[in-house]
Amino acid sequence: MKLLTYPTLLILSALLLSCKDKDVQHNQPQTEENQSYKEEEKAIDIAPITAADIILKKELLYDKRTLEDSYPYKDTVRIFQWDKIKEKLAFVENFRKEKTNYAVLQNYQNRNGEAPTVTNYHRNAYTRVSDTLGVERYQSAPLYEVGETKNPVLYGRDGWLARLISSDSLDMIRLEGISFDKTWDVPKRYVKTFEESPEFDFIVFVDVTNQNISTVERTDKEWLVRSMNPATSGVHNPPYAHETPVGMFVIQEKKAKMFFYKDGTTEIAGYAPYASRFTNGAYIHGVPVNYPRKEIIEYSHSLGTTPRSHMCVRNVSSHAKFVYDRVKPFQILVFIID
Repeated sequence: MKLLTYPTLLILSALLLSCKDKDVQHNQPQTEENQSYKEEEKAIDIAPITAADIILKKELLYDKRTLEDSYPYKDTVRIFQWDKIKEKLAFVENFRKEKTNYAVLQNYQNRNGEAPTVTNYHRNAYTRVSDTLGVERYQSAPLYEVGETKNPVLYGRDGWLARLISSDSLDMIRLEGISFDKTWDVPKRYVKTFEESPEFDFIVFVDVTNQNISTVERTDKEWLVRSMNPATSGVHNPPYAHETPVGMFVIQEKKAKMFFYKDGTTEIAGYAPYASRFTNGAYIHGVPVNYPRKEIIEYSHSLGTTPRSHMCVRNVSSHAKFVYDRVKPFQILVFIID
C-alpha cells in the first residue's frame, strides 16, 4: 500500500472543501425557496376566511312554500340577506378552525338561580332589571370581570356560545366569548361544557327584518341552502311579548309539543309543534294550536308578515319539523340577524 505524501493530502483536502462549498451554494437557494413556499402555505392555512371565500349553493331538502331570493311584500321587496349570511358562515368557519373546548351559558327560567344584580342596571319596559346593553337579568348568566367576584358587569344570554379557558371544575369558570365579546369569569352553575366538540355543520338563520328563515348545511368546503321559508318573530309588546334577540345561539333542547300559557295565567292555552329552544323561552316551532283545537295546523297567513310572537320564531309546521328532525342538542347553531 502506497502512502500519500503530505502535499498530496493538502491538495485532496482543498478539492473536497471546494466541492462541499459548491454543493452548499447549489442547494441553498432551493432550501430557501422551499422554506418560503412552506411559509406561504402556512399563511394561507391560518388566514381568516371572509365572506368572499364562502361557497353557498342551493340544494333544497325542504321545498314547500319556498320563497325566492327577493319577493314582493305589500309595497316593498323583501330578500334573503345572503351576503350577511355568508359573513356569519365565515365567522363559524374561523372559530371552528381553532381546537377548543366549548361551553354554553344556561339559565332557562332561572333554573340555575337568579343572577346577581349588575353594578350599573336599569329597569326596562317590562319593569325587569337589565344591564347597560339591554340584556335582562331574568334567565341570564352573570358575567364578571376577570379576577373579580363582587358584582357582575353584564348579563350573558342563555344559549350563548363560548370557549372554555379554565378548568370547568372551578367555582368561577373563565370563558372567552364566541357569541359575545371579551373574556369573563362566570359562576360554574351557569355554564354547561360540551362532552364532544360539535361540527356545527347545520345552521338556522332567522331574519327579523325580512321575516324569513333559511337553513344551510356544510358539506366538504361548501355550504348548501336546504330551505327558504316565511317566518314570524317576536314583537316588543310589554308585559308579555318580547322581540326575538339578535345574535348567535346554540339549540339546547327540543320538544314535540311546547305548551304555552294564556297571558298572565298558569292556564295552558295550547301548544306549538316541533319546538327547538335556542334561548330563554324562545323556540323555533310550527303554527301555534290554541285549545280546544288539537290537530296540527300546517300554515298561517300571518307567517312572513310582521313580528307577532312572544319571542319565538313561528314557521310552517312541516318546516319546523324539518328543523326539529335535524336537531341534536348542542350541535346546531341559530343566527338571528336583522
